[in-house]
Amino acid sequence: MKPEDLEIASSSLLLGGLVPEAQKLLLQRAQVRDFDRGATVFLQGERASAIYIVLDGWVKLYRIARNGSEAVVGVFTKGRSFGEAVAFRHDTYPVSAEAVTNCRLVRIEAEHYLHLVRSNPDMAVSILSATFAHLHSLVSQVEALKARTGAQRVAEFLLELSKNEVGKCEVVLPYDKVLIAGRLGMKPESLSRAFGALKAHGVKIKQNKAEIADVETLRTYAEEDPANAWGQK
Repeated sequence: MKPEDLEIASSSLLLGGLVPEAQKLLLQRAQVRDFDRGATVFLQGERASAIYIVLDGWVKLYRIARNGSEAVVGVFTKGRSFGEAVAFRHDTYPVSAEAVTNCRLVRIEAEHYLHLVRSNPDMAVSILSATFAHLHSLVSQVEALKARTGAQRVAEFLLELSKNEVGKCEVVLPYDKVLIAGRLGMKPESLSRAFGALKAHGVKIKQNKAEIADVETLRTYAEEDPANAWGQK
């Protein structure tokens, strides 16, 4: 692994709480794998035997429903991990994973991690922390679906990509708009309408970029209670 790869993996939520010695023991047998855009990392129903940490690029987790439609469960980028809970139970993956851009991943064999857990309980705590983070993310998604309008969900998505806390900024949409729509629980046509609605709040979409006139104004809109609209005349 390159020094920069080690730095990203070591600072991830999964490994960040471990002492350097434990990180070294775990990563010395890890593998770095490159995936082209559209490549499958693993398939739904496949035996779960490894945990992954994203070094670069984006990976989506998704399920295929009985009617053939695709439901995006999560999208992960640099420093994020996935596959922990099921890998340690020797279960099957409940979702599929696909590279949505060219990406590099660290693959850690679950058996190796479990072997080290027996001698270092702190490793078990790191798994609990990562699993809790995934659960918290899913709860937030459900809350957003129930308590936010489509335009507000898109606004929150853009704010997550923004590196600015105040003022004007430009963000690059990291993957195609069909996937963004799936990630936010929307139809592609609904996403287009949401982008249109955000013009009134200082957002302009130009191909794969979004220009935000004022981050604070957009954040105020994203956090506004949709029920307030019922009281407006």
